[in-house]
Amino acid sequence: MDKRLFTSESVTEGHPDKVCDQIADAILDDIFSEDPSARVAVEVCATTGMVMVFGEVTTEHYSDIPTIVRGVLKDIGYNDSALGFDYKTCAVISSIQEQSPDIAQGVNLASDSDGDIYDVRGAGDQGMMFGFACDETEELMPLPITLAHKLTSTLSEVRKNGELDWLRPDGKAQVTVEYEDGVPTRVDTIVVSCQHSEDVDMDELEREIIDKVINRAIPAEYLDDDTKIYINPTGRFVIGGPAGDSGLTGRKIIVDTYGGFCPHGGGSFSGKDPTKVDRSACYMARYVCKNLVAAGLCKRVELQVAYAIGMAHPVSVYVNTFGTGIASDDVIAKVVEEVFDFRPLAIINNLRLDTPIYRNTSNYGHFGRKGFSWEETDKVDELKATLSKYNF
Repeated sequence: MDKRLFTSESVTEGHPDKVCDQIADAILDDIFSEDPSARVAVEVCATTGMVMVFGEVTTEHYSDIPTIVRGVLKDIGYNDSALGFDYKTCAVISSIQEQSPDIAQGVNLASDSDGDIYDVRGAGDQGMMFGFACDETEELMPLPITLAHKLTSTLSEVRKNGELDWLRPDGKAQVTVEYEDGVPTRVDTIVVSCQHSEDVDMDELEREIIDKVINRAIPAEYLDDDTKIYINPTGRFVIGGPAGDSGLTGRKIIVDTYGGFCPHGGGSFSGKDPTKVDRSACYMARYVCKNLVAAGLCKRVELQVAYAIGMAHPVSVYVNTFGTGIASDDVIAKVVEEVFDFRPLAIINNLRLDTPIYRNTSNYGHFGRKGFSWEETDKVDELKATLSKYNF
């Protein structure tokens, strides 16, 4: 029997990097609510008492950036200067310019356009993007990242509903799962680090986190007497958020995707409009992979798609089913290219990405959550029918 351990982590909405991701996507949503054709590439950084917004935006819409920033901080719970960060008093600095005309010319009219409507829009950057799906959870996601997200979302839930009123916004969770012959069998280790008030008793903190967070988030069948649990391993976590560590958009790309279970092209998501294929093509790749697994064409699949800036058609599409496919990877790749259109404008239209949906993506993973178009499994029948043409 082959045994191995795999670990993934998640962070709460009050983590300084996630604060920045949420602000960036809230600005994108505000712009898209009035101008769905806008070009947006917004970055955010935060430190004690200050948020800076910078980047490139091309739109006729006026976005009240300070108000948006303060609204996000208030929603998260940074509402007291004692936390080192207060939405009412923090400084907000912005430095925004228009998208480079050198980039815009390739996005507005693809260099490989042949007149087809979807050939008009070119990719907003070069790069390779990855998608993944597997059958080890209901969400068709890897178990370690799924459980890690459940821990951090539960931390935020019990903080906001008042069950654990000594919790503060910042926090992290890490889950190590033991696999036997590729199948997840148990949780080996859980690490939870949660920001807390000055006066909470550490024994109480540990008891309550186990009772109200871990036991709610982790199914009992994965826990046993050998499961190791570490809560606030340093012994204290009072100073947190941007006051404890500076934040920046795009620093939690593994948390945002598959917890390290598959390769990552390096591009981040938040603050980018969907002409940036390092966001939209990752959503498309997840959509493809989830449908392949849901259709029973494989049990596990990784997809890579790559683009050249200013060109509509991808330069490559690669499929790897890790030997779990009912057909060869080459055949499945052909089926994928018949069923799915990877051109940027086709992705935007088919996944309905020109709408203000993005702030909701910025916490607890972009994948494996209900309510997003790339999580739909509406191509199952078409995939099966297309594969049948190859005598399968």
